[in-house]
Order: sequence, then structure tokens, then C-alpha cells
Amino acid sequence: MLELLQQDFVQNAFMVGTIVAIVTSVMGYFVVLRAQAFAGEALADIGFAGATGAAVLGISSLLGMVFLTLLAALGMGALGERIRGRDVEIGMVLSFALGLGVLFLSIYAQFGTNASEGVGILFGSILSVTRSDVLITLFCGIGTLLVLGFLFRPLLFASVDPEVAQTRGVPVRLLSIVFLMLLGITTAETVLVVGVLLVLALLIAPAATAIHLARRPLTSITLAVALGLLFTWGGLILAFVGTGRHLPVSFYITTLAALSYFISIPLGRLRTPRHYRDLPHPTREHIAVKSR
Repeated sequence: MLELLQQDFVQNAFMVGTIVAIVTSVMGYFVVLRAQAFAGEALADIGFAGATGAAVLGISSLLGMVFLTLLAALGMGALGERIRGRDVEIGMVLSFALGLGVLFLSIYAQFGTNASEGVGILFGSILSVTRSDVLITLFCGIGTLLVLGFLFRPLLFASVDPEVAQTRGVPVRLLSIVFLMLLGITTAETVLVVGVLLVLALLIAPAATAIHLARRPLTSITLAVALGLLFTWGGLILAFVGTGRHLPVSFYITTLAALSYFISIPLGRLRTPRHYRDLPHPTREHIAVKSR
């Protein structure tokens, strides 16, 4: 393992995995709180077209995905409450985006190169991350965390009770737009690790598991970050030195994430006290006593 850590691709994998795990865990807490898991998946599917289109143009797939996911997030945020109840329209847009991504991927393959770029975008390519990808991810991650730290209290208020927050003067609509744009950037970063099809593993599982086990926001976020790092580092270590070292890293990460989530459900029920108990039915003796 020590010899592997001296390899550049291993160092890049651990660095980008650490950055993505931290950012997605913090963002994931608000995604779960705001019930916007579908938005994360939608942005990932739309970003697939941006990534493959960027590959055709010969530029970074990460930059192409960030650009298109930001545009999509801006549009979704501008619609606000009007986006609800439009599952058919959203589904058509997503299917068109995936079809566009497949078109770009086929064009990319026809230029004499292979389709490994598209496979990496779909299922993750953390072992092929370059140092420039690490730097881009680092800058985007720092910017995302800084904005989240600045908006933490109003965003938490608007996520828990948007109607009351709006009456108190909190700019709920603006916060929604900013949050979706941050989610778009985070989704683009996550694709480097687990790919478009498995993006929810790091975006949802750590935060959802932490919410089952903790109640305070800061405690839940801290636990989510720890779990995200555990999934990512554990997946990388299992891929490098585990018994199935030829299996993809994304498989290990998603497996660890799924197992932890399902284990946390009964654990959360055990540690949650019953606030309400069924009152005993009044007997005839009790009724007679009260009537005296």
C-alpha cells in the first residue's frame, strides 16, 4: 500500500476523493433536508451531455459538465415552485439530455478515439484523474463551502420551514437558486469519483445516514463528512489491496454507502425515544371515580 501511495494516479485519486467526499457530505445534508435528491440526479444527467460535448470539443469534461449543470440549475431555480408537478416535462428534458450525451459520445468515438471517456463519465474514473482536475475540484470545493458557510443559517431556516422563513424576510427564492447552482457544481465534481449513474451514492447516503443517527445540524454534518470520507477511502483501499482488486472503485463506494444507510435505519429507531405513548383506555372504575 505504501508503494502504491507513491504513484501519482493514486495520490490524485485520494486527493480528489477527499475533496469530493467533504463537499458532497455538507451539500447532501441540505439536499436531504430540502428533499431535492431528484434535482441532484437531474443535474447529473444533464451534465452528462455537457461532459461529452466538452470531450468532442477537446476541452476538459469537468469544465463542460460544470457549465451545463450551472445553466440547468439556474433554470430550475428560476422556475421555483412552478417546477413541482412537472415530472413529465422534466423527464423529457432529462431523456433528451442523455440522448444528446450519447450523440456526443458517438461523435467522439468516430474521431478515432475510444469510448473510455464516456464510460468514465457514466461510472466514474477516479483512477484517471489528473492533477489539473484535482486543482479545479479543490477551487470549486472551497468556493462551495465558503458560500455554504456564509448562507448556513438562512439556508437552514429556509430548508426546515420555507413559509415561515419567507414571512420573516428570508429571500427563499434567491437561496433556492444559489443552492441549486452549488448543487450543480457539486454534482459535476462527484461524477469524477462515482460517475453520472451513481452520483447519489456520495450525495445522499452519507447525509441520510447521519440524519438517522444524529439530530443537531452541525453534528449531522460532521458525521456525514466522516462517513463520506470512510466510504471514499474505504472504496479506494479495497480496490487497490482488497480481494477483488480488479473491481471498480465506484462499486465499493456505493456498496459501503448503501450498507451504512440500511444499517442506520434500525439504529436510528432504537436511539429515538418514543415521545408519545398510547393512553390506557379508561376502565369502568376510573369513570365511576371521576363521576363522584
